[in-house]
This record gives sequence, structure tokens and C-alpha cells, in this order.
Amino acid sequence: MARIAFFSELMSTIFERRATTPPGPSQRPITELCDALLSSQGEVSGVRLARDILSHYRAMSAEARRAFFDHLAQALDLDPAAVIEAAKRYGASHAPGDLARLSREAEPRRQELFRRLNQAPGATETLVRMRLDLLRLLPDAPRLGVIDTDFQHLFASWFNRGFLVLRHIDWRTPANILEKIIEYEAVHAINDWHDLQRRLRPDDRRCFAFFHPAMPEEPLIFVEVALCKGIPGSVQALLAEERSAETEFDTAVFYSISNCQEGLRGISFGNSLIKQVVEELKRDLPQVSRFVTLSPIPGLVRWLKERAPERPEAAALIEAADPETLRPHAEDLRRLTAEYLLKAKRGDGLPVDPVARFHLGNGAALHDIHALADISANGLRQSRTAMVNYLYDPEKVEQNNECFVTQREVTASKQVHALLAQRNTTGRRQ
Repeated sequence: MARIAFFSELMSTIFERRATTPPGPSQRPITELCDALLSSQGEVSGVRLARDILSHYRAMSAEARRAFFDHLAQALDLDPAAVIEAAKRYGASHAPGDLARLSREAEPRRQELFRRLNQAPGATETLVRMRLDLLRLLPDAPRLGVIDTDFQHLFASWFNRGFLVLRHIDWRTPANILEKIIEYEAVHAINDWHDLQRRLRPDDRRCFAFFHPAMPEEPLIFVEVALCKGIPGSVQALLAEERSAETEFDTAVFYSISNCQEGLRGISFGNSLIKQVVEELKRDLPQVSRFVTLSPIPGLVRWLKERAPERPEAAALIEAADPETLRPHAEDLRRLTAEYLLKAKRGDGLPVDPVARFHLGNGAALHDIHALADISANGLRQSRTAMVNYLYDPEKVEQNNECFVTQREVTASKQVHALLAQRNTTGRRQ
């Protein structure tokens, strides 16, 4: 753990570009400033112009930002005729110079604008927030989606795994970052500082986050880990305030994974995060031999409602008002959940459930299903209290991933397949 902290601080020291308080925007229109930045050759003047443009953007009203995005989509788009001409020339010559010209013509000028804007201190964080503003406009202005294509292309490179820093989050982490862990927790709400302390201070708890050197105080994604004896089947037991800290643990449980930056939607960090955390835990805690999740099933209730008219057992689960009325139907809940996770597919053959797609796509196996595992109001609302263990076996992750990606095959344990078999033998089919 000390090596993680040392490396993180070293990377932050080397690469961190702290944003100073930006000056007020100039009186020049932002579109004129963008044209000037794109034509600028000097690094110093480029940084000054980039800072001025971002200062303008921060001060804009929502209506002005919409007009700015319209300008980016229209005035800084590529020229299809020039692309076609460049492609024909390269097709005839295969000359390096013609390839370079084709590459230039095939890239919208917006991308170069964003690159040059990123020279300014604090620009990366502002550009991430700019994309979030854009995403909020897309439902009503789908034509602006061409700008989002550019953002995704650039962010996939800027937030490449090679640039990310893994940091161990504990009670000694600066308070401003801990506040953001509380704010960004998206699976099991952290109610207050006392609740956060219970998740970070005990010896059987860990938390890890990815940071980018250009955003050193903004976590990108974090995972909370519980060290247990055996595989748990209840998140309330895992997080209970009166619980006794484990001293002889053999299992690491990833019970909450939260993406923090909505402006980086679609840029995947979870796969790399889990794999690196597994390696860190294996190195520092050799007694830990199993790595599992205790995961929600956010699409289950919708699927149950669709089947309730023809499936009495599904209807009974939907009608249950609380965990106690669900208790007699616990086995039906487990069987239906197995059917949902193994059989409910999208048009592309991948599972309907987004959490299942995430973990199975990372090479995990569907290990077990638990009823009454999350009896909170949220657990009842989204999955009728059911939760899932996905197992990360380091020796089988690559094989599982290959089967899932190429054959759309869900790797599952014998006990999960047995639940589906029980349904078939009782004549309860979809």
C-alpha cells in the first residue's frame, strides 16, 4: 500500500497542473477567439487564448453555451468534398504526404480546437464538464452528437489506462477528496462522515480510486472492498454498524463501484480498476484467495413486470410490499433472477442487465444469487432484494472474457445453472 501512495504522489507532483484563478474573459467574441487559437503558432499565445476561451465558456449562460455548440457543429465540421478528394488522391498514390493530407481532412477542426484548449491550466476538467453540458443537450439537439464523437475520441486517448494513477483511499486522504467519495457513491449511499469512517478505517476495509494527473483532486472511479471470511449474501450484514471487523479473511468483496465523472460517460475505467486492485490485494494480502462482487441487479424489476401477466410467481414478487412479504417467495426470486441473468438478452446477444454486462465483459463468472440480500428501499425497488456474486478468478478471467465477447456466452456456476434447471423441471417457463 505504501508503494501505491508513493507512486501516486510522485505522479501527481510530476504531472499535476493546478488551475490558478482564471482572469475574467476578454471582450472578444468566443468564436473569434477560437479562430485565433486555431491559427496561432506560438505556444505562449496559444495558452493565453485557450485560457481566455475557457474563461468565456465558464461565464456563459445556458443559451449562450447552446449557441457555442451550434458553432462548433457547423463552422468547425469537416468538409466532405475535401475528404473525398483527399481519399481519391491517396487511393491513387499511396504516398505518405497524401495520407497525411487525408488524415487532416478527415478530422473535424473541433478536435484540434479541443487539443489546443487543453493547453490551459485546469483545462481538462473544464472540457470534461463541457462534455457533460453537451450530453444534457443531446436529447433535444441530436445533431450536436457529432461533437460528442470528437469528445469520446479524444477522451479515450487522454484518459488511457497508462495515464491513470491508482490511489488507496483511507482516513488519511485529504478531506476534499473524501467529501467527493461521499458525494459520488452511487450504489450504497454514504450517509455522513461517521458512515464513511466505518468504510475506510477498519482493517477489513479498503477503497481504491483512479485519478488523472490533470485532475488530481477529482476521482474518476472508485471501488469499495470488504475483506471477509467466505462469500457474503447480504449487503446489510456487510455494512452493519455493529458488525465485528474480520480478522481471518480469505475473500475480497467488491461491493460498490462508482463512476464519478458523468462527463466521461462511455470511457471505461472499471475493467482496469478491478484488475489492478486484484493484483494489489494479492500482493499485499496473500491469504485472500477469492475475489467476488456483491452486485445489484438494476434491470430485474422491469423484466419481472413484463412477465407478471403470464407468470404468477413474477406477479407475486412485484406485489410484495416489503422484505417480509417477499420472504416466502425467496426461492422463486432466485430462480427468476437466474433466468433473467442467463436468458434475457439484447438484440446484440449481450445480457439486458447493465451490471451483468460490465462484470461478465470483464471476465467474471456468475457465481451465486441471493434473495433478501439488499432489504433497503432501493434494493426492494430495483431488484426485489436480490443481489449477485460475480467471481473474478484470475486464472479464468481471460477465458471467460473471450467466451463472452466472441460467443455471447455467460459463464455461470453449477448452482446458478441448477436454479434454472429447477424452473424447467417445475414446468415454469418464460
